[in-house]
Amino acid sequence: MEYLTHSLLEESDAIKIVQKLKAEESSWQDGKKTAGSHAAKIKSNFQLDRKSKISLEIQDLIINKIISNPLLKSFTLPSLIHGVMFTKSLTGNGYGTHIDNPYMPSGRSDLSFTLFLNDPKEYQGGELCIQTFNKTEKIKLSAGEMIIYPSTQLHSVAKVKKGERYVCVGWIQSYVQNNEDRNFLFGLDAGAKGLLAKHGRSDELDLIFQSYSNLLRRLGD
Repeated sequence: MEYLTHSLLEESDAIKIVQKLKAEESSWQDGKKTAGSHAAKIKSNFQLDRKSKISLEIQDLIINKIISNPLLKSFTLPSLIHGVMFTKSLTGNGYGTHIDNPYMPSGRSDLSFTLFLNDPKEYQGGELCIQTFNKTEKIKLSAGEMIIYPSTQLHSVAKVKKGERYVCVGWIQSYVQNNEDRNFLFGLDAGAKGLLAKHGRSDELDLIFQSYSNLLRRLGD
């Protein structure tokens, strides 16, 4: 599985976050300030000051939501969630094709995520475009839904043609750096938990969980 989409927030909660972000007019900065020399040439958006009170408050909310979600924990195996920021794209804003830095001041980027905050009907364009081996996936989710994908993938954000786009983006440093290894463990964990829910505990299932735990020890950092 290359990426995972999941509903992290209730739509009403996401809308409340957008209302708070819109009220922070003085805390928005040019997105180029956090981009590298190459990315700055193709990046056009606005970012909320990460150190502002409202930004820190919502960062904590979102990080706690991710680490308390069993499915997301199993998929990402997070050791650190970092670099969380809020971006606003107005008409004409977008972000050209790029790859995220492997090492940031806040941590290593194994997985990237985008949490969509406002109703997709409020803006035209603004799709997250992820390049896979033979095609480009265009992602535009409902308010409160997120996508998590490998930071090794080239991606871009299509220009907003009309309206305003609000999202939260961030990165995850995983206990298992390799994408294939992490996906293998995710499948094994999902299968074992499915058997447990369907048939209950058994000696054979204990062996599967033992194998999973020991594989995690071997494959992890």
